[in-house]
Amino acid sequence: MSLTRPAAVIVLAAGEGTRMKSATPKVLHTLCGRSMLGHVVAAAQALEPEKLIVVVGHGKDQVERHLEAIDPTIVRVHQEVQNGTGHAVRMVVEYLDRQGQQLEGTVVVGYGDTPLLTAETLRALVEAHAQSGSAVTVLSAVVPDPTGYGRILRDESGAVVGIVEQKDASAEQRAITEINSGVYAFDGKLLQEAIHRLRTDNAQGEEYLTDVVGILRGDGYGVGAHLVPDHREILGVNDRVQLAEARRIFNERLLTRWMRAGVTVVDPATTWIDVDVTLEPDVVIHPQTQLQGRTRVARGAEVGPNSTLTDTTVGEHATVTYAVCKEAEIGPEASVGPYAYLRPGTRLARKSKIGTYVETKNAEIGEGTKVPHLTYVGDATIGDHTNIGAATVFVNYDGVHKHHTTVGSHCRTGADNMFVAPVTIGDGAYTAAGSIITEDVPPGAMAVARARQRNIEGWVARKRAGTPAHQAAERALAANTLVAGRPAPGTSQKGEDAAAPKPTYSADSGDGSEETTQ
Repeated sequence: MSLTRPAAVIVLAAGEGTRMKSATPKVLHTLCGRSMLGHVVAAAQALEPEKLIVVVGHGKDQVERHLEAIDPTIVRVHQEVQNGTGHAVRMVVEYLDRQGQQLEGTVVVGYGDTPLLTAETLRALVEAHAQSGSAVTVLSAVVPDPTGYGRILRDESGAVVGIVEQKDASAEQRAITEINSGVYAFDGKLLQEAIHRLRTDNAQGEEYLTDVVGILRGDGYGVGAHLVPDHREILGVNDRVQLAEARRIFNERLLTRWMRAGVTVVDPATTWIDVDVTLEPDVVIHPQTQLQGRTRVARGAEVGPNSTLTDTTVGEHATVTYAVCKEAEIGPEASVGPYAYLRPGTRLARKSKIGTYVETKNAEIGEGTKVPHLTYVGDATIGDHTNIGAATVFVNYDGVHKHHTTVGSHCRTGADNMFVAPVTIGDGAYTAAGSIITEDVPPGAMAVARARQRNIEGWVARKRAGTPAHQAAERALAANTLVAGRPAPGTSQKGEDAAAPKPTYSADSGDGSEETTQ
């Protein structure tokens, strides 16, 4: 049996957490992309224990569903009445007794509301316990203010001689700043025997796990302590203020790790990332950016400022600015934003562009294709090197079903188009500005789908007499009659020029140029 692989890790997560003032069980409140309990379970799993046992109580059904989603192999033990930490461990021992199982080896006991405790610290605790040969090793910490904690008592040689609670400590003992975190490594057999000897003759009438330490010490067994390097790791979360502080510390820890790995974080104070985010070297994260879920950002990409990415992949050297992206794939050298919204199912190929005030959903955008501004692309496939004109809407929903639009490669679609799905625009096709496209457009064709303009002369004078519009029109007409040789607006110009067709403008090409068709 490995000395550093625990026989079991027991996580106590049955408490109500009344100070959270929440319908959500305390241990399910989240920080940096995981529940508090999820962080503790992840640290415990890193030790590869033979058994991982979580004691549940308040909000049992919610907590058990959450644990099932994390890892179905986690053993759940129900503490119906929350009667202290020692009682919670006794519920585990009695459960194992009923299963005919023994705790042989090291047993680590921790809490579901200590999300800052790392796997490295737990592993060091287990190793220190194995090397010392103690019956129990306490995880201790030196804290700025030890008020309320049990103090670790050591002799002149540094050996632990006891733990004294605040209420029982002398003035000299209260000055000690090394405290008991409440996290322990036990000899499993001794714990299994001693837990049945707990009493409830205390002010709270509860069974305390700290009393097991006293029982083992009274039986002549050794008690040790392992000092955690950063006292903040053992901080428990009891209210929303402490949750916010824990979130800040955890986020700071994540950002420090990524910056040391070659990521530039311009303003750590306004940058928030989740624990499962992956960043490659030379990524730049600008201020006011949040990276959530399993977002992955590849080498050389820039994200932000003011961007939120959730479960999104960003390719090498892509840029994402002032954007919200969820479950999207942004290809290498692609450009997103400013003020873009990429919804689930969006896939952008290399060097594609999603511009200002563009929203996409279930949309595949081809290589080099541009959707520059003021457009909704939903349930669509767009080929390579196509330009979508401003103010275009992919009309995908008939009120019951969603329908698909396909736009080919090297297309130029006009501004203010509507593509009423299902419809296909062939490769190399053009569509005129202001068109409502309801039928397929063949490759290389020009589609015009709009009514012919008609000017009704004198309509304002007849229908809106006396209004500011009427007065403005009258002034303009009067002024124009004074210009020699210049007809008043609204009058027909005779001759060949009047019959000449006007150009039909296509889409803004996205690079400042315009294309026209006759």
